Amino acid sequence: MTATPHHPDLRSQLETLATEAFRPELAEIDRMPTLDIARVMNGEDTAVPAAVAERLPEIAAAVDAVAARMARGGRLVYAGAGTAGRLGVLDASECPPTFNTGPGQVVGLIAGGPDAMVTSVEGAEDSAELARADLDALVLTPDDTVVGVSASGRTPYAVGAVEHARARGALTIGLACNRGSALAAAAEHGIEVVTGPELITGSTRLKAGTAQKLVLNMLSTITMIRLGKTYGNLMVDVRASNEKLRARSRRIVALATGAADDEVERALTATDGEVKHAILTLLADVDGPTAARLLEDSGGHLRAALATAQG
Repeated sequence: MTATPHHPDLRSQLETLATEAFRPELAEIDRMPTLDIARVMNGEDTAVPAAVAERLPEIAAAVDAVAARMARGGRLVYAGAGTAGRLGVLDASECPPTFNTGPGQVVGLIAGGPDAMVTSVEGAEDSAELARADLDALVLTPDDTVVGVSASGRTPYAVGAVEHARARGALTIGLACNRGSALAAAAEHGIEVVTGPELITGSTRLKAGTAQKLVLNMLSTITMIRLGKTYGNLMVDVRASNEKLRARSRRIVALATGAADDEVERALTATDGEVKHAILTLLADVDGPTAARLLEDSGGHLRAALATAQG
């Protein structure tokens, strides 16, 4: 590999990373029976939640910081390359149907753009400049949060995104799977979930990818809980965009209120299918417009609106 001023010897860099380490005890894995390989792989995966558990205080601190900014109208932006980028896009794309987030409220940026979701875009992950351009297109504000995601913790696109976002005054989080990473160091909130060497050398779509998915689940889900997008453990901001979700909406209203099916149907009809509003009409015995006003005044927090209504 040709040396560059920034990365004199990328090969020697990679050799120091736990996620890239070679495991000689698995050198004959291709000769093992399939069930044995599956057992080894499953055993490897059990270590991931424990690695995440070690970083829970850092994750919680990051969530509180994100939620405070999103409550003021800020956005949550993931930035990564390859598997890390795809996981960010996945998490962002699941927030609208789950939590009824607005367009652009949770954003996933992947090095190389949408094409990189399914194909490798040559050189994209090596470009900090590309990250800066992608973020500038969003016109960052101090209420926004940018989460750089990279298993190695050295990917220029992810590190560049965090450095640029921090310079623009946005909150920054660096999620990596190696200790002492440049990504965590560049961010205000560094989260290093050390998952160790992979079953297949350097294949960080495995344990490292699983760890990243678990952490991103926490970042988005707990943030949404803090923003009042749930009532207890019910998805009261679910967007009923298909028949399955409409059925789920009816079930959520029933679980939250104990109301009979016909009452649930009437409440949902009176509130244009808005689950949170329907629950409030039933529990507080108010009409749809009053429920909407109470929720607006409480910033969308159903418990707070209910407390106000019950006075």
